[in-house]
Amino acid sequence: MSAYTDTAAVPGAPVPVLSYSPVVLSVPGRPVDLHVRVSAPATGTELPVILLSHGHGGSNHLSSLHGYAPLADFWAAHGFVVLQPTHLSSRTLSDALAGAPGGPFFWRSRAEDMTHILDRLDVIEAAVPQLAGRIDHGKAAVAGHSLGGFTAGLLLGARVTDPDSGEEVDLAEPRIKAGVLLAAPGRGGDVLNGPMAKAIPFFKVIDFSTMTTPTLVVAGDKDDSRHFTDMGPDWHMDPYTLAPGPKTLLTLFDAEHGLGGIAGYDVAETTDENPERVAAVGRLTAAYLRTRFHPGDDAWPTTRDALTTGAKPWGRVASK
Repeated sequence: MSAYTDTAAVPGAPVPVLSYSPVVLSVPGRPVDLHVRVSAPATGTELPVILLSHGHGGSNHLSSLHGYAPLADFWAAHGFVVLQPTHLSSRTLSDALAGAPGGPFFWRSRAEDMTHILDRLDVIEAAVPQLAGRIDHGKAAVAGHSLGGFTAGLLLGARVTDPDSGEEVDLAEPRIKAGVLLAAPGRGGDVLNGPMAKAIPFFKVIDFSTMTTPTLVVAGDKDDSRHFTDMGPDWHMDPYTLAPGPKTLLTLFDAEHGLGGIAGYDVAETTDENPERVAAVGRLTAAYLRTRFHPGDDAWPTTRDALTTGAKPWGRVASK
């Protein structure tokens, strides 16, 4: 039975979650092995995959497979297999990789991690107890927060001109059928005039015009990233504004960069802590992906209307 025909996929009816880590993948040329956390519902088959890319973050462990539990737990409880790599940019690896080529942000390697994971889905499935035979290898999505949103954007088709070589880099992953960008960075060029702009030159050369994969862009209307730009919260809406359709924009009311605290439970650096907002983000993103993978399913319009209309809407939605 497909997960989408049982309670595993019904918003509000979660099932127990199995979590296993680390699954260790050896990748030729990578300075350390790729460690992945796997979270999956205890029941259901034909389960779609969400690749979740962590942000750079200020905390020691959120920028690794140990972060983003509020989203990973929710998605897994509602019918998805969530795969969380520890990218080379993680603070958990900063001592071991000090001075390594591509550091400290490893923008290219981060996207390549996801391709390696898709290449080894059968290995991951076999390594995790009770998961074998339950993944639908043809249904993969990518999600990412902050710098992870930049990573996800590359996999969805956005391109970057390598600031060192001048080469246009295409890291699009055709096996990924949908995406969710959470507080992702926006356009480059002259709008990147904040004090951190010089530290991240690859932000200056992003091109969203080639990002054609269906994507839900989630942005907070109070996410004012002055360290990068004085453009205001609209900057984080650029992956919607500047990319071709089909795209959907979810603007969350009163949300800052943490979107209520998606990076972890009780995270001290969350400036807009709101567990209800985090729950709304989980429900909306899960519903969006569910309907993307099953176009006849009404999860997205039903959840969208329930959470963005009425007396207490969490945000507003636009589509193109």
